[in-house]
Amino acid sequence: MPFSSSLHKVIKYPRAAIRTILVVVNNIYCVPTYLVWMFLLLPLKKIHKCYYYRIEGILFHWLLANVSMWSWTAGYEVVEMGDDITMAFDRRTLVLANHQSTSDVPLLMAAFNAKKGVLPNIMWIMDRLFKYTNFGAVSLVHQDFFIASGKSNRDKSLQQLKSHIQKCYIPRKRKWMVLFPEGGFLRKRKEVSQRFAEKNNLPVLNNVTLPRVGAMKAIMDMLGASDITGGTASGAAQDAVKQSESNNTIIPSEAIDQDDDDDCDNCKEASYAMLNGQSGGCLEYILDITIAYPQGVPLDLPNIVHGMRDSCQTFLFYKLYHSSEVPHESEHLTQWLYNRFYEKEKLLEEFYRTAAWPATCTIPPTVVHQDLLRFLLIHLFFITSTYVHVQLILMLVNYTNTMYVYLLS
Repeated sequence: MPFSSSLHKVIKYPRAAIRTILVVVNNIYCVPTYLVWMFLLLPLKKIHKCYYYRIEGILFHWLLANVSMWSWTAGYEVVEMGDDITMAFDRRTLVLANHQSTSDVPLLMAAFNAKKGVLPNIMWIMDRLFKYTNFGAVSLVHQDFFIASGKSNRDKSLQQLKSHIQKCYIPRKRKWMVLFPEGGFLRKRKEVSQRFAEKNNLPVLNNVTLPRVGAMKAIMDMLGASDITGGTASGAAQDAVKQSESNNTIIPSEAIDQDDDDDCDNCKEASYAMLNGQSGGCLEYILDITIAYPQGVPLDLPNIVHGMRDSCQTFLFYKLYHSSEVPHESEHLTQWLYNRFYEKEKLLEEFYRTAAWPATCTIPPTVVHQDLLRFLLIHLFFITSTYVHVQLILMLVNYTNTMYVYLLS
């Protein structure tokens, strides 16, 4: 056995223990510091909300940069390819991604961290269980959206999402919105998705699951489409139907009706942004991201924390659409979204078989590089802030004790 291999096995477990301790400590001095700063800045929120949320966005970005560092220092690189998405950085963009494990979000954070202006102005749509994690309080302050799964919560959750877009996303001038249309991890939804596909004569998928369209329909209803290409929603719908027919994947109407994936057929009102004459409030792009792990074996959050799995690369394949290309009518939108996941299935199947991606990528496979100096400066800020906040709390406690003794004397 080579000496380097033996040494790697010897240090593997101590390294994992040290990494775990450092990540826990990182959470202890970063998350509370973010929350304390937001509390101390509440008077600014009363005076000028715009400045308050601009500062909040910067601190939120720095906090997520710490999460990016966890995967990067463990040797888990992110490789991106496909369409050039630079034009969407500062535009209202809905991000759609397949969902395989708990590492999807941290790795997306690592990719977005390297892109100017994305993370400060992003809104994540996540399962409401996430609210009870250590980052739940951060997401509440940042005004991310927690969605409740299940048929009983369907209509209420979609109405709450629309209200959240109206009251939080648009006024805060957020740009990107991240949605996982599958509504859960691949391993949890795969069997149910395949049964539904067989029942409704749809392709049976193995690497992704059939998406839920309700949340996307609610988003499209509220934000509309900015038509800079001269196309129309009806034209896009016709294109979607033609594509479905050419791929022999037309979705039966009974399948759409029976799917527990929400069609939001009751969402009939016009775009909130357009009703208020705010063209800047319209959705401009749809960014479809296909996440692929090596050999189809996803990382997970514990891997990212302790780093015991061997170094590897996770691939993000980008496909960018202008919002005017996407149909709004429920049935055609369902077909359009299903087609994206059929494409993901073919991409992933080919990648896992050949380790190759389409040769027509505008951007060839490129490793996302992180800035170590920036990481160090961000850590210095959070550590210094923690020290200052602790000193302020101690001063307040001492002052309170002094006043208490004075009043008793």
